[in-house]
Parts: sequence; C-alpha cells; structure tokens
Amino acid sequence: MKCDIGLIGLAVMGRNLVLNIERNGFRVAVFNRTPATTDEFLAREAAGKQIRGFKTLAEFVGSLEKPRRILIMVKAGRAVDDMLAQLKGLVDKNDILIDAGNSLYTDTERRTAEMAASGILFMGMGVSGGEEGALWGPSIMPGGERNAYEKLAPVLEKIAADSDTGRCFAYIGKGGAGHFVKMVHNGIEYGDMQLISEAYDILRRGLGVAPDAMADIFSRWNEGPLKSYLIEITARVLKFKEAPQAPHLVDLILDKAGQKGTGAWTVKAAMDEGVAIPTITAAVDARILSSLKAQRLEAAQKYSGLSFAEPAAPDTEFLSKLMRALYASKICSYAQGFALMQTVSQTRGYGLNLAEVARIWKGGCIIRAVFLDRIRRAFSDRADLVNLVVDDGFREDLTGSAGAWREVLAFATARGIPVPAMSASFAYFTSYVTGALPANLIQAQRDYFGAHTYERTDKPGIFHTHWT
Repeated sequence: MKCDIGLIGLAVMGRNLVLNIERNGFRVAVFNRTPATTDEFLAREAAGKQIRGFKTLAEFVGSLEKPRRILIMVKAGRAVDDMLAQLKGLVDKNDILIDAGNSLYTDTERRTAEMAASGILFMGMGVSGGEEGALWGPSIMPGGERNAYEKLAPVLEKIAADSDTGRCFAYIGKGGAGHFVKMVHNGIEYGDMQLISEAYDILRRGLGVAPDAMADIFSRWNEGPLKSYLIEITARVLKFKEAPQAPHLVDLILDKAGQKGTGAWTVKAAMDEGVAIPTITAAVDARILSSLKAQRLEAAQKYSGLSFAEPAAPDTEFLSKLMRALYASKICSYAQGFALMQTVSQTRGYGLNLAEVARIWKGGCIIRAVFLDRIRRAFSDRADLVNLVVDDGFREDLTGSAGAWREVLAFATARGIPVPAMSASFAYFTSYVTGALPANLIQAQRDYFGAHTYERTDKPGIFHTHWT
C-alpha cells in the first residue's frame, strides 16, 4: 500500500511532524540521510504506526501515492539544495516538494523557479511551534503555487493547531511568501523575547525581586492584555528548580543567547526595503552583545566605578507601570513586523492577507498572544492599514501607556540596566507620532558636503545651496 505523504529529515521537528501526521490518519514514508536514525525512530517512536522507513531515496519516492507530497525538514541552505538536486531526478512532473524548514525566502523564490522549469511544484512552508507544536499542532504558513497548496491542504487541516478562530494555517501567497512570513514571525519573536528579558532584568536588578516572586508577577500578567505563550513559559522558567533544595535553574544559565539567523534575516530584509524595525534590530544586537561574555567581563572590571541609583523596593503601582511599558513595547514590535510584511507584500506582489496572518498565529506558534485578535480585527477593518500604531484601538493603549513607559525607561537608565529593545520601541513610537523630526538638519548637512539637495516647507521644488 502506497503512503499518503513522505518526510525527509528526522531531527526532532521532523519526527514530531511525522507522528502528528500519522496520528491524524495518514500513512507516512520517512527517510533520513543517516539510516541508523531512521531505524532508531522506527523502533522507538513509530512501532505499530502507519509509518514506513526507507534506506534509499529511490525507495522512499517510489513508496508514495501520486502526485507525491514530500516534506523536506533539513538544515536551511546548501542541504536543501543538495536534497532537491537528488529528488529532481526521482520525482515526476506535478509532484510537490515542500521545504518546511527555516529557509531564507529569497532562496525559496529561486528554488521555486528552478523546480518549475522541470514541471515540479515547489512550496516554502513556515512551521512554528517548536517541538510541542510540531507534535500536537503548529501554526503553518504555506507559500507557493496555489494548486500545490490545494493538494496539501487536507493534511494541513488535520495537523495544524486549532484556535477559536479556526485551524491555524492558510495559503500565504506565491513564491517565497510562506517563508517570508515565517521569517518575520521569528523577527517579532526575537523582539518579544528581548522585551520580556528586559522586564525580568528590571525586576531582578532594579527591584531585587526573587525568582519565585517574579514567576508570580508574570503569571498575573498572563491573565491580562499580556496573555501569551512567551509570558506563560517565562513564569514557568523562573520557578523551575532541578531539585527542591537546588537554586533556581535560570540563575545558573550563562547569559549568552544563541541565534540561528532568522532575526538577522528580518533586519536585512527591512533594511533592503527601507522599513524601520528598531525593536527587532535591538533584539538581534542584544543577542550579539550577550555572546561577547569574556569581553563584557573585562569591560565590567574597567568600569566598575560607575555610579548608579540603588535598587528600589517593589510596589504595586510601579509593577503596573512596568506591565504597561512591556505591553506598549510589544505592540511596537508587532507593528514593525506587520509594517514590513505590508511593504514586501506590495513590492513582491505576495498579496498577503495580514488579518489571516494574525489569525493563524493565534495558536501553535511561539508568538501566539491574545492581542493577535485585535491585530486581526484591525486589518480586517482596514486591509491597507500602514501601521498598527495608527489603529484607533492600539492608539488608546499606546497613549495610555506613554507616561508609564517613560518612567520605566528612566528608572532602568538611572540604575544602569540596559533596555535596548524597550527604548527602541519607545523611540519608534515617539518618532512615528512626531510631526517634525530633526531630519531637516541632516538634509542640510548632506547638501553641504555632498550637494544631495533638499525640499523646503515654504515652496515646492528641489533645492541646493552653496553653503560657503
């Protein structure tokens, strides 16, 4: 009996997706570059299930119903190209190859064109939710030819996360649209995590709050407008101990944050498109700085004499202000991501439905949050909304949070606590709502040294001045 779908790459995400697909009634063929990995998976996790493993790609491809649907879950970059080169000689026209890893969307554009030349349908599909999401229901962002999507949709309908607004998948758009949206999702995730870590640092060093008490604070915050997966797991992480008498594990973890590149890709894409995403950029920079542990320790010794305000005692009013500052900063992080998607949707002709993007992020994915409902409504009401900052609903939140935001930033600055992402969010907000920025001086300088010209406020036209 032929298998309904195949998957290549049995790392954790691949394994869990296979188990998810099989549990939902599909026969699955699997292949891994290392046969021992396939054998181990079949023996330990797939025993008794409708999962078949194969030692060669030819056997694997031959085991699938036509048109074949093959999910590729290998490391982004050359490994994807190598796998596609091998599959190209084995599959038939109208078979569907789906790259479900974290590939760069411009690579997906190229691969789509290359496969189309051979009559092969290629899709780039973002999958978010981590190990647990892959197993029990991720948020899925498929892009590529719509007729290929229609053939894959019956599987996605079964395996995607569910929410109160429906299954968390939707056709994103042509070419690299799926991977582009997943990349921006990850960029927002970088910003969100950095903002939460800054709030944690203010609680820890600025207010001297112990981990258990911090966990309780984040748990309470998760019952209000900040309700989200990342706030929820932060409370759990802060409480965790390896043994009852052991220290909190978070205090034993080295302060060096890793990254796999999707945040940097988001920043580069924004730079290329001329879209400001300072919160996400600050989050990427913060991870880079965190990696310089040895340099930071040396620098800390050299600047140990710097004088800062003493930690303050926590009080309910300030904790409320910190919550408001975090919430407003998160709004700006999401606003930047959605503004980038809005711009690239137009420049590349993706035709993104941003209300649908917000909807499918409601469940399964890492940045799922209760306020995605409000983002969905904002873009449903106005598909051409240029920025969430000017949405009437979010305008009230940001206006009401501005005072608390300023106080929290001043508090952190006075105590030498770096808050780059929170500061970037505030600067983004205040810049965006300021009618007159000091860029007039920059234009004057540019014209002075480079004859770059400028426009005037008192009359139309393009001008250049001989300043000397």
